[in-house]
Amino acid sequence: MTERLDQEVLKIDCKQAESVIIDFIKKTVEAAGAEGVVVGMSGGVDSSVVSVLCVRALGPERVLGLIMPDLGITPKEDVEDAKTLAEKLGIRTRFIPINPVVDSFLKTVPTGADRIVKGNVRARTRMIFNYFFANALGYLVVGTGDRSEILIGYFTKYGDGGVDFSPIAHFYKTQVRQFATYLGLPEEIINKPASPQLWIGQQATDEIPVDYDVLDLILHGLFDLKMIPKEVASRLEVPVVLVDEVRRRFEVSVHKRIYPPGIENGESLRL
Repeated sequence: MTERLDQEVLKIDCKQAESVIIDFIKKTVEAAGAEGVVVGMSGGVDSSVVSVLCVRALGPERVLGLIMPDLGITPKEDVEDAKTLAEKLGIRTRFIPINPVVDSFLKTVPTGADRIVKGNVRARTRMIFNYFFANALGYLVVGTGDRSEILIGYFTKYGDGGVDFSPIAHFYKTQVRQFATYLGLPEEIINKPASPQLWIGQQATDEIPVDYDVLDLILHGLFDLKMIPKEVASRLEVPVVLVDEVRRRFEVSVHKRIYPPGIENGESLRL
């Protein structure tokens, strides 16, 4: 029997998913002996979904939202969306513009770094603030990454990828948007173009190989259905070079998804 490869196969049972994720959050926090969670709130769909789920799992008093714009880059509407959601959820927030830290750092290093290098400094600065508050409060840092971006390495190593656990890492981006609708998030958040906002005008769709509707199906074909690139391309009626590029991005970003490797059986080197 031929497996389907269309948007229908990515539909999720949102009610069951909510129950499973809430239970996962509760058990993860309890197992760590943590008092709550810190979530970086960008105003985007991923962090908004995670914020809602954390509140439903732990209660608003155990969730701290950090809103960390770069005031010269982050759109004002993203900041307002994050603030509005936090108020609706009843959680504590800290508003921390990262400009002073980023600017100070960049002044101490050689000039000439490209925008990707500088953008990663912004992502890693946010990670540092997340862990400052997590350490101070006995909280865990909850990740907001989705499976689409994790599989192709579209995140900053030890930046937005530096977290303690990731409750929506099993959802493709299109599934996150389905789930956001179920959770009752505003349309302006659900349909907002994805962007890490690491430089002015950055849009995810300018940097990923293809729009998420197609990307998610390519990923599903390659990694869930174990199809070869040629078969995925044929089924989706896309160029095989596109599927190969998605596969290549997965392969070159493996280091982002694994614990740093070391020498195995090192005891054999003893004198």
